[in-house]
Amino acid sequence: MIIKSNPEFGIELALVVPYAYWLHTQGKLDKVITSKGMKPFYYFCDDVEESFNYRTIDNEAAGLNQMPNNWIHGDNKKGTVITHPAVLDYSKWVSPPYREYYKKDFKWDGDRPIVFISNIYNFEHGLPPKWHYFDIPCLYEMFTYLTEKGYDVVYKRPTNKEGFAIDQNEISAVNHNLDIKSNVEGIGVITDRQLPEYLDNVYLFDDVVKKYSDLTYNEVQLRLMANTDKFISVCGGNAILSSLFGRTTMMYITQGRELRPNYFGQESYWRKLSGANIIPIFDVIGDINKNYDGDYKLNTSGKNNFTEMYTQMRENF
Repeated sequence: MIIKSNPEFGIELALVVPYAYWLHTQGKLDKVITSKGMKPFYYFCDDVEESFNYRTIDNEAAGLNQMPNNWIHGDNKKGTVITHPAVLDYSKWVSPPYREYYKKDFKWDGDRPIVFISNIYNFEHGLPPKWHYFDIPCLYEMFTYLTEKGYDVVYKRPTNKEGFAIDQNEISAVNHNLDIKSNVEGIGVITDRQLPEYLDNVYLFDDVVKKYSDLTYNEVQLRLMANTDKFISVCGGNAILSSLFGRTTMMYITQGRELRPNYFGQESYWRKLSGANIIPIFDVIGDINKNYDGDYKLNTSGKNNFTEMYTQMRENF
């Protein structure tokens, strides 16, 4: 069988790759046609063609209707009744053992355990970024705590100019030249991607990639993450990626279908990707959740509230 699709990155990891791997386990996978940069995620297939230069947020156009699961949020795509949020049909769904496969192919220079932090700064739900990211004060708090606890920290926040396929939201971010900036006392105005330069034991992921010129961006990423001890991520595609390696994964959530009750239950795909310990942190921002009537406390402060995330980080890291 030939698999052909180009959905959003996280959706491909959760819906397409596990189907392809299941086909592989059955001896039925002939070829994968995917987006630029994705070949390392299909290491189990001998014939992988990176045909798509762009992804699409249109699931039908992305080819998801040819997959056993065409909706990442569970069984309620066409209705309004929420019965099993984030629960998929797992009969033809097996997540690849990325940690086992890639762990042996990478040696970290240091002898400290690694925390991999993934950030995002893209258009979401048609809106420019306002809440759905870690700002520089938050990053500084995490970096200093984790390094003082004995971790090396690898920080990733893609510019979307790395050369892999991007979707419409990411293209909008590139076109608007978006960046996370702050005036840091004693330093001046810097970006989040410059912050690691001022701290010991904190590494920008792009600099790690440069050290391995014989490997692609995603080959380095998979090898490094397979050797990572713990993960922190903003909810989205990179949180799904972080959940593939069987380690504690803390994710920050401000909006979206992930706010539904029991979205991260034991039958959720999040739990089944690798058996990782998933710790969702809910900061339900009132500005972008005006009609929210769920169980989580609504944040009407007019700013992000990272308090619970810091608390959970101190308890689990």
